Amino acid sequence: MSRRDPRGQLVLVAAVIVAIALVPMVVAYVQLGYHADVDASAERHPPGTNAERALDRAVHNASTPVIGEYDWDARSEAVDAVNRTLDPGVEEIEAARVDRNVAYEVERNGTAAETRAADDCPSGPKRDFGPCRARGGVVVQERADETHVLAVALDVRVTTESRESALTFVFETIGG
Repeated sequence: MSRRDPRGQLVLVAAVIVAIALVPMVVAYVQLGYHADVDASAERHPPGTNAERALDRAVHNASTPVIGEYDWDARSEAVDAVNRTLDPGVEEIEAARVDRNVAYEVERNGTAAETRAADDCPSGPKRDFGPCRARGGVVVQERADETHVLAVALDVRVTTESRESALTFVFETIGG
């Protein structure tokens, strides 16, 4: 006489239930590792684009505290303050990717700043703005007898293992 053991069937049913319960967990795990937007990673951008983004933030952070703080007669001090505040950000960018064989060299571009001041100085009807001046790569304008920072011009040399690029950026500031 053969007797069936119901424990074997119970173990088989339990294994099927556990396997079915694991399927949603596996799907969720796979989705967590999925990157539909590969461009979201900073590593995918060329070094020049990374430098541009970082410098744009640094220029914004350096120029914002100057707003409304300097009279037009003290515009040189305003430019010095922007450059002083910008220097640590530039140094950080220059040291940022050395471990990955990417070197950045950033310098102020006085010629690009002078061109910006001469060609794109805001004026016109209903704008009672004064002249634009460029100094130390920074473009300023007189507005209501205060110094307003319009732009900062920078040259960036990007050196990698395979190439060297020379870029010039003119970063507009708030209201520039």
